[in-house]
Amino acid sequence: MLKSHSCGELNKKNVGAKVTLAGWVDRRRDHGGLIFIDLRDREGIVQVVFNPETSEQCHQVASEMRSEYVVRVSGEVAPRPPGTENPKLATGDIEVIAQDTEILNPSKTPPFYISEDTEVEESLRLRYRYLDLRRTRMRENLLLRYKVVKFIRNFLDARGFIEIETPILIKSTPEGARDYLVPSRLYPGKFYALPQSPQQLKQLLMVAGMEKYYQIARCFRDEDTRADRQPEFTQLDLEMSFVEEEDILNLFEELFTTMVETIKPDWGLIKPFPRLTYAEAMERYGTDKPDLRFGLEIRDLTDIAAQSDFAVFRSALAGGGKVKGICAPGCAAYSRSQLDELNKLVQGLGAEGLVTMSLAASAGSLSNLTLEMVRSVAAKFLTLDQIKEIARCLGANVGDLLLIIAGKPELVDMALGELRREMGHRLKLDDPHLLAFAFIVNFPLLQRSKEGRRWEPMHHPFTAPRDEDVPLLDTAPEKVWAKHYDIICNGCEIAGGSLRIYTAELQRKIFRLLGYSDEEIKERFGHLLEAFDYGAPPHGGIAHGIDRMVMLLAGEETIREVIAFPKTQEAADLTFNAPSPVTEEQLAELHLRLREKR
Repeated sequence: MLKSHSCGELNKKNVGAKVTLAGWVDRRRDHGGLIFIDLRDREGIVQVVFNPETSEQCHQVASEMRSEYVVRVSGEVAPRPPGTENPKLATGDIEVIAQDTEILNPSKTPPFYISEDTEVEESLRLRYRYLDLRRTRMRENLLLRYKVVKFIRNFLDARGFIEIETPILIKSTPEGARDYLVPSRLYPGKFYALPQSPQQLKQLLMVAGMEKYYQIARCFRDEDTRADRQPEFTQLDLEMSFVEEEDILNLFEELFTTMVETIKPDWGLIKPFPRLTYAEAMERYGTDKPDLRFGLEIRDLTDIAAQSDFAVFRSALAGGGKVKGICAPGCAAYSRSQLDELNKLVQGLGAEGLVTMSLAASAGSLSNLTLEMVRSVAAKFLTLDQIKEIARCLGANVGDLLLIIAGKPELVDMALGELRREMGHRLKLDDPHLLAFAFIVNFPLLQRSKEGRRWEPMHHPFTAPRDEDVPLLDTAPEKVWAKHYDIICNGCEIAGGSLRIYTAELQRKIFRLLGYSDEEIKERFGHLLEAFDYGAPPHGGIAHGIDRMVMLLAGEETIREVIAFPKTQEAADLTFNAPSPVTEEQLAELHLRLREKR
């Protein structure tokens, strides 16, 4: 080894020891006679002192060092002089007096500061990702990711699970997103697909009798990216035989609880995990992945609105719509420009607009409120009693701001859900050091496609319906509930799974309901249906998004900050400049030819 110790491991116990260190120059300070170098490696930073009286040669070499030079230093660990200690560094009580040194590799001036946590344009960071990863925050994110994955493996190993790898090159099958296709050289005109998830593979492993399987799986989906989505991502993929829904939910509550308490012991954690039905989550929070760190629940005001003369309410109700709202506590003094911002937010989501009511704090209490103390375009169309009733329904008091939307039920719920998230952030109710997990259960099995012509699976086509609802598949598919469950945390879906269909007859019925012909079923899913005929056990599983979990634990806004080499929002790799053209020879080997786009 070119080094005897890591920079970050030295402390007072090492005083007097001879050490050899190697790393990068984080900072260099020339004080005339003495030169100080902050030397950095993966484990931390330590101060190295180059004194010409100790070694003229070392001092001369140090005078040539610059930021990000790779250097090697040998010397003696000494306590820092009193008053010069640095409490911000784990090694801040000591320094290394250099006795021998060499520059292993010089460095050009980096395109951004490595030693400072300054804002850098993301495309520049991704172009020079290998430099970005030297920064303290990014290094700590990758170390956190390593700890999370290591914890998962140890946890599952202790509970009898075995890790099994599954193929990356598989058959293209519909799983909810667009496949990445890989042309075959040996089979002209045929393609592999990169797995969207190992869904069918893990079910086949249950048929194979593995009983408890898991995998830290790479998954690929050709879909638009966003803050918590990438074309390629990593998930904990898990499947179990002879289980019920409670077994899987209890396992993952224990996994997440012990993970947080071990890795982030000083963070808050709500437990036991609350349980919400899908319908309840949509009704109260406008989304199936609500942020439960704060309240601001959505309330239905339709009955009150129906008694008013306000045209906005009456028009929405006449079209079969709803009127709902939330209360923003202490926001009655919001300015016109602030209210306009909120109005533009909901309009951008498709809502007609936002009705606001500011209840003046000067009233002292709701009972003392007068119409003159209400600031709203709707006030002159509502009676004082109706306004007070709306306020009570929303749990509001004087000094609060009421935010109301009227329109189609699905649109109202969605817009208020986003508005609720925005207000929770503005009011700083979304504590970044509190994790609010919850289970969402009782999902519909099916949903109508956007054009409304066919049924689509709410999750995927292998999810089992509730036993009591199976007869409804023939008469009322919209009333069938699924054995599906999600785990959410702080407004993110971090895991989703279900008990699976394990008989060929029921699976074939679902495929037909989704519009597949018998020929398509045989071509796309024949391997799975055939396996079910050889004694498939009852089984179920779940997939947990590791990128999203690490993002939450790192306090980041996007999963790109916890992935070593992520893609941009446009699915481009700026480090390797991918995707990129290939040669005509490569295309010819794959029996492909590109057509000019008209």
